[in-house]
Amino acid sequence: MTLRFGMEIRAATAAEAPGISELFASAGIVADGQALADRLAAMRQAPGATLVALQWGPPSGLVMLHWYPTLTAPRPVAQITLLLVNPEERRRGIGRLLLKAASQAARVAGCGEMEMLAPGVSTGDDPSLGEFCRATGFAEAGPRYVRSLRKQG
Repeated sequence: MTLRFGMEIRAATAAEAPGISELFASAGIVADGQALADRLAAMRQAPGATLVALQWGPPSGLVMLHWYPTLTAPRPVAQITLLLVNPEERRRGIGRLLLKAASQAARVAGCGEMEMLAPGVSTGDDPSLGEFCRATGFAEAGPRYVRSLRKQG
């Protein structure tokens, strides 16, 4: 998905592993580039998606989601387990673009709702994440945020 101003959202490949490693470092996560490349290759076989936002140079952002069936919902649920945007590039709509692409991937997979894990929100450690979740249509549900992937009537 190519977007205005040269921003592209697409499936992450092993070629982006060094840039993803840099993105992780900006969030305080240590990850070896080769290990990330191996994990990205393995994740391509799993039910889910790992998408990167690319403009110039290394990835500006990343979203990782998985989908799974539950006993409480008629359709699979997509769960965002990681959403990162380079701190220097925040407040430019990259997170929203990644969520839009993640929502589309989840809909194509037949999911009926999407949830985002939000550790630290309930304890007040990261109020900006809670604000972002609410601003993008998620409703608080304990330590996570949930939103429907179907149009509301």
